[in-house]
Formats: sequence, structure tokens, C-alpha cells
Amino acid sequence: MRSFSPEIRAVQVTRYVTPLREGGSLPAIVEADDDFLYVLKFRGAGQGVKALIAELIGGEIARAIGLKIPEIVFANLDEGFGRSEPDEEIQDLLKGSVGLNLGLHYLSGATSFDPVVTTVHPKLASKIVWLDSLLNNVDRTSRNTNLLWWRKELWLIDHGASLYFHHSWHNWEEQAIRPFSHIKDHVLLPQASELATVDKEMHSLLTEDTIRAIVALVPEEWLLADSPFESTELHRAAYVQFLIKRLEHSSLFIKEAQNAQEGLI
Repeated sequence: MRSFSPEIRAVQVTRYVTPLREGGSLPAIVEADDDFLYVLKFRGAGQGVKALIAELIGGEIARAIGLKIPEIVFANLDEGFGRSEPDEEIQDLLKGSVGLNLGLHYLSGATSFDPVVTTVHPKLASKIVWLDSLLNNVDRTSRNTNLLWWRKELWLIDHGASLYFHHSWHNWEEQAIRPFSHIKDHVLLPQASELATVDKEMHSLLTEDTIRAIVALVPEEWLLADSPFESTELHRAAYVQFLIKRLEHSSLFIKEAQNAQEGLI
């Protein structure tokens, strides 16, 4: 069994290039001190650091099971960075995002995945459907696939809408074992014909140690923001417990996906 030891680099944002207006939280393309471009997700956006936590955990779990994800980095934004920005909305966003944000390597030249034009191999489609069922990701539909075609491969982006239970943490233990009803809207569900096979493989890749290593990446300061827990240790442990329990009950969300497929026929 291969080991998975995730590491996240840290960069300093040096230049705001352009906003990505199609994103509801106003992400932007920025340049960092390593001279690379990144899609920056701001801590000052509507969903705050919870979206960044979901992006980090969801993205690194995807990477752990062998899916293509742009490199994720911690991106630091200095105070006063947005003073020269003429757009007041963007300036307020930058002012509210001083400190540690999240960036994804910008895939220059990538095109949006079009399910009408491109057919995805059943094994790959099944892996992605499995992942989004595990994460409760509501944001991979035909209207917004969050899939990019780059260098003849399919890349996954934007997992900020995953793990939506953590916006309240209400009955999170119960939510961990619930089926994922939104899977019926998944853009790749019609092509995901190998879910049962993939489920067995994913259990061998996504071990408890791997889950703990990924959750350990979440910065302390993000866990301190709007937390219902008495300590960051308890907060971090809850994420681990949710994911482990969800993995243990994966047969429930696999059955939900298979039932949804039958409804498509």
C-alpha cells in the first residue's frame, strides 16, 4: 500500500491580476513570490474560512485517491495589499482577507469540461462520483461542473461547497452516515458504472492515517474562526471522525448513487 504524506507550500501574494467574476465568492487570479499564478480563494469571502477548509480537505482527499488536482498552496496576503485597488467591492474583500488564504495553481489554457462533447471513462467517472458523495459536494452539476480539461486530462477544481455540515455542526455525527441525495444531479453520474468496484479500491487508498494527515494540514487560525468547539484539537478531531465514519458507511451513499442512476434510465 502506498503512503500519502501531503505537504502544502506557502507563498506570498505579490500582485492581484484579475477577478474571476463567475465565482460567487469573487476568487481571483494572483501572482505570488514564486512567479507562478494562482486562483486565490479569500478568507474574507462570504463563506469565510469554512470554504477554505473544505477546499483543502476535499482537494487533498481527491489527490490521495489518485485524481488530478491543481497544487494547493497557503497564500499570505499582507495588510495594505488592496489599497490601490479601485473597485470598492474587491478592496473590501482584500482588506478582509489579510493573513492566510488558499491558492490553487492556475492551469493556463485549460478549458471547461463539456459533458456533451467529452465522454469520461466509467472508472474515472465513478471515482469522482464516489469522492463527491463522500464529501457531500453539491457543486459538480451540468450547470457548474468544476472540471477542467488540461493537457488531455480531467482536473478537479473548487471543493469549497463540500462538507457543508460544518457551517453549523448540527447533528454532524448523524449527518456522517446519511446518504447524499444531491448525487442525482451529478454531471458524471450517468457514466459512473463502476461504483461498487471503485468503493473497494478507495477504502484501500483512503486510510485513517491518510485522513488524519490531511486534516492535520488545516491551519490553527482557520479552526479558531467561528468554532463551536472548546479547542482546535477537538475541532480537528471532529473532521477526522466525520470522514472516518462516512467512509465506514460508504455503502449507503453508493446505494443512493446507484438508485439515482436507475432513475435516469
